[in-house]
Amino acid sequence: MNFEKEYRYTGKKTLGLTQIATAPNAKYTDEKAIKAQIAKNIKQLTELQGKLYAQDRYGVLIIFQAMDAAGKDSMIAHIMSGINPQGCQVASFKQPSSKELAHDYLWRIHRQVPKRGMIEIFNRSYYEDVLVSRVHPEIILNAHIGDVAQASQVNDDFFAHRFEDMRYFEDYLQRNGYLVLKFFLHMSKAEQKQRFIRRIEIPSHNWKFSAADVKERKYWDDYQRVYDDAITHTASKSAPWYVIPSDSKWYSRLCVSEIINQRLSELPLAYPSLDADAQAVLKRALNKLDHEKD
Repeated sequence: MNFEKEYRYTGKKTLGLTQIATAPNAKYTDEKAIKAQIAKNIKQLTELQGKLYAQDRYGVLIIFQAMDAAGKDSMIAHIMSGINPQGCQVASFKQPSSKELAHDYLWRIHRQVPKRGMIEIFNRSYYEDVLVSRVHPEIILNAHIGDVAQASQVNDDFFAHRFEDMRYFEDYLQRNGYLVLKFFLHMSKAEQKQRFIRRIEIPSHNWKFSAADVKERKYWDDYQRVYDDAITHTASKSAPWYVIPSDSKWYSRLCVSEIINQRLSELPLAYPSLDADAQAVLKRALNKLDHEKD
């Protein structure tokens, strides 16, 4: 199964998020086999990341968006477990601080864009500014943006302009040598409930739970609507979204690891080659080492 093709969404038609399955493909029920394939994918990603880092020509930005408890943290920890930490960073974006609100909304984002040769993972991202900010427009008002002074001005037109900003931003990054990968971990409301219950009932998971999570759960339908709209209006052929069924964490990890590897493999990655002069320097150094007295 080609997961990249199966779960890629390019915005050519209405997404219809509530009609998209959150359960894994029925062909993939052998957890042992899934884990074995993920281990192979991690090994392949390690090799790809080594070339990316050494070549220093391309950067990779991986974005994870999801409802609470969909598995973003464990996804990142698991599928990135084999790569060199020098070549990878993770940035989390929560409710903006007063300092961040004093700047344009992409200011805090652009500061975290990776250097070439690096993989940067956004655990939530600038898309929060058309998701949680749309469900809770008071966040926008707190930013004191120009003439936007009342909730009625934080309307569909306002967010349409932000969708445009995001498309331009991603085009800009790609023109500058960055691969942008966007994943939405699509989980059902019933599965979220079970995960919240486990966080409460298992002592070692208590720290993961916040009462705010349950508070936000009552906005589930609102979030499904704004996610649908955001994905629909920011997906394109060059910067697609991948809507990943995530009621099974192992299946979602398999899908994401396969897609990341496939997309990185499409880049012309290679270890830098040396010209004749540089190779001559290496030969002289090797000769000195060979003749060095112990």
